[in-house]
Amino acid sequence: MKKRKLGKRALEVSAIGFGCMGMSMSYGPAGDRQEMVSLLRKAVDLGVTFFDTAEVYGPFVNEELVGEALSPLRQRVVIATKFGFKLDPTGQKGWIGLDSRPQHIKEVAEGSLKRLKTEYIDLFYQHRVDPDVPIEDVAGAVKELIQQGKVRHFGLSEAGVQTIRRAHAVQPITAVQNEYSLWTRTPEVEVFPALEQLGIGFVAYSPLGRGFLTGKIDENTTFDPSDFRNNLPRFTPEARKANQKLVDLLGRIAARKKATPAQIAIAWVLAQRPWIAPIPGTRKLERLEENIGAAEIELTSEDLREIDAAAATIRVQGARYPENLEQMTGR
Repeated sequence: MKKRKLGKRALEVSAIGFGCMGMSMSYGPAGDRQEMVSLLRKAVDLGVTFFDTAEVYGPFVNEELVGEALSPLRQRVVIATKFGFKLDPTGQKGWIGLDSRPQHIKEVAEGSLKRLKTEYIDLFYQHRVDPDVPIEDVAGAVKELIQQGKVRHFGLSEAGVQTIRRAHAVQPITAVQNEYSLWTRTPEVEVFPALEQLGIGFVAYSPLGRGFLTGKIDENTTFDPSDFRNNLPRFTPEARKANQKLVDLLGRIAARKKATPAQIAIAWVLAQRPWIAPIPGTRKLERLEENIGAAEIELTSEDLREIDAAAATIRVQGARYPENLEQMTGR
């Protein structure tokens, strides 16, 4: 597996990481725990060194899963986790709001360290910007954790450019994590130029468009009742039908490259900047191997021009999130 360095802080990770959330939530019932442990360890064997989780995934159970799987392999992996949500104390609703107060950040760090069975967190993200807490206070709290050796690198997820700049002035940011794929290209407009200027890496979550860009989903696909894609505007049957043009585009390139649409989608993300690391998720070994195979696909400048020209004629239908969640991005 090829390696990449995230920005000036030079955190070295596998070119393709592993987003672990879907093993525990959001995409139907959780996977079998021991099967997921085995899959995570297999990923390490295949060269993946970068694993992404969060306190709120479950809550807690995804960090526990990652801790069980990777603690015996700790020196070989980079683990990213996140803080910033207020969790429902009854356990009924998962999260009930945002909370990035410095004291809460430190409490979350202690809990994550225990669940991950580790003495340090490689990359600690603010999961969503909390409008009630100055970002300078957030960055200061993470800076203290770094000084104490409990955290090694600071990150932000779905933050806007001004927030990134303000936080970076207090504690240098190693990586910003946003959704990014051929059907979600908003970071290119303002975020990428700022990251380039500041020397910050970028971690692309949902590089396969939550599964849509694999070509395995169409307007007739039905999801498990607990699958959160049922609530996403971009996954209504009408939107899926309209957005099929993007999948068709990937399929044409894939046929020429003797690859799959998913591999072309990931290879396209990798080709955008040398400091981008995508983190697709899966519960299946064959999909893991398919995703990893994308690192070996070379898209030429002509391939990329063709994809961009074709994509420019396709208007993606449907918002990424329902309005209440969309408002929590880009702050």
